[in-house]
Amino acid sequence: MRELIATARLFASAALACALIVGGCGGGSDSGAGNPDSAAVDYEKALADAPPPLAKLYAQGDALIPGGVDEVQRQLDALRGHPVVMNAWASWCGPCRFEFPFFQEVAAQYGERVAFLGVDSYDSDAAAETFLDELPLPYPSVTDPDRDIWQEWDVRGLPATAFYDSKGGLVYVRPGPYRDKEELIADLERYAN
Repeated sequence: MRELIATARLFASAALACALIVGGCGGGSDSGAGNPDSAAVDYEKALADAPPPLAKLYAQGDALIPGGVDEVQRQLDALRGHPVVMNAWASWCGPCRFEFPFFQEVAAQYGERVAFLGVDSYDSDAAAETFLDELPLPYPSVTDPDRDIWQEWDVRGLPATAFYDSKGGLVYVRPGPYRDKEELIADLERYAN
């Protein structure tokens, strides 16, 4: 009988753990966005004075650009002369959903001098498009279905944020989510020069 009770407890614990994991890594729009009002930002107005290379980038807001790390490099080459903040995310990633509003707001605030670019990693285009309908971005995201960027940045999961200098050199990679907008701004001011 003890073995039966112990086995039942083990299965109950495993079921609870699975429920917590599934609830934290996907979910709908109420799974924890940092600021639900951030999607109301007028990106066109906020980024109206962006220099031509950045204006060209932001004209592709919410677009998914295929090409993986080769396309990431092409984007970096096109943005030479400007620091770049690149955020790797996926639609199934709960922490990505949490920090997305910070990127929405900070891109609107700093986007006239810093380039922002997303990397939709290990995700399907259909799921990513649904995610972007809920949490739109003023900048495009390069698709990375095979998660090659993880190896480039030496990270083991999502989200991750990379900071490149104005010459296209990788300066810093932040693994894991930002807790708040101020933490993202602090890294941006430290590394995006």
